[in-house]
Amino acid sequence: MKRAVLLDTSVASTNIGDQIIMEAVREQLDRPLKDVLVASVASHDTMGAKGRAMVQAADLVVAGGSNLISSHQWLRSVWRLSPRDAFLGMNVVLMGVGWYQHQMKPDPYTRWLLRRVLHPTALHSVRDSQAQAMLAAIGITNTVNTGCPTLWNLSPERCAALPRARADEVVTTLNTYIPDRAADGRLIETLRSRYKVIHAWVQTAEDHDWLRSFGDDIRILEPSLSAYDRLLREAPSLDYVGNRLHGGIRALQHGRRAIIVEIDNRAQEMGRDFNLPTAARDDFARLEAMIDGDLAISVTPPVEAIARWKSSLGQTLEAGRGG
Repeated sequence: MKRAVLLDTSVASTNIGDQIIMEAVREQLDRPLKDVLVASVASHDTMGAKGRAMVQAADLVVAGGSNLISSHQWLRSVWRLSPRDAFLGMNVVLMGVGWYQHQMKPDPYTRWLLRRVLHPTALHSVRDSQAQAMLAAIGITNTVNTGCPTLWNLSPERCAALPRARADEVVTTLNTYIPDRAADGRLIETLRSRYKVIHAWVQTAEDHDWLRSFGDDIRILEPSLSAYDRLLREAPSLDYVGNRLHGGIRALQHGRRAIIVEIDNRAQEMGRDFNLPTAARDDFARLEAMIDGDLAISVTPPVEAIARWKSSLGQTLEAGRGG
């Protein structure tokens, strides 16, 4: 039996948004790897002896989404690779992987490390055109821009069924990763002036106190994905307006009207590439027009690129990690 290892970006992560990513990763791999035994190893923590043994025994290693790659893998990176990993023959295949922030060209150590750990001939799926360009800058051109796997099921038919008019209530998120009290305060005031009730969902522990500091009238949900899903399923009239990317994508998955406030490269790049409904953090004129107007949402996942990447997995699996 063929074996695969999935580098799980939700393990050892403090961000519930990574659970949304990995749910989509597993769903999208279900058919391409239907006859393959799939195990998991954490990507956000340094691999131990057990994880390294699993990787070396696998026929395929897939990195599941998130902003795993940094231009400075030795200094600040979500993907906890060590120099030792460069000699494992990992041959990792990327799946919807993005870049950590807007950065300059990768440094020499990162170039060496990535060329050692990424599969040299397999087709890699990247999250956006920024990640594709950064990899191309160091000679890794066997890539295809598929967007994040969380977008792959947002078909034209599903988008056409999304509400276009403003709802009665709203659910928001505030991202403490890049805090801006003035911008976030104005966002909350904008929501107060337009919605009867403001719900809020926290993706990290730090988000809770930050949200609470903007007023006791904000109804903060239990800190779990299931609680958020329950609200998205059951609320009679609900929009999403917030600055957590995957909080917004989750709302779209549940058929809710959503507006994502851009705070970094993730929403900016995917908004540009795949027509996500986004507004710049300081562009309140656009945000207000989107909230108040007849908002037609038409996300455009790259269907052909996704199909091409999925098809290539079988070839990579048959060839093995050394292929």
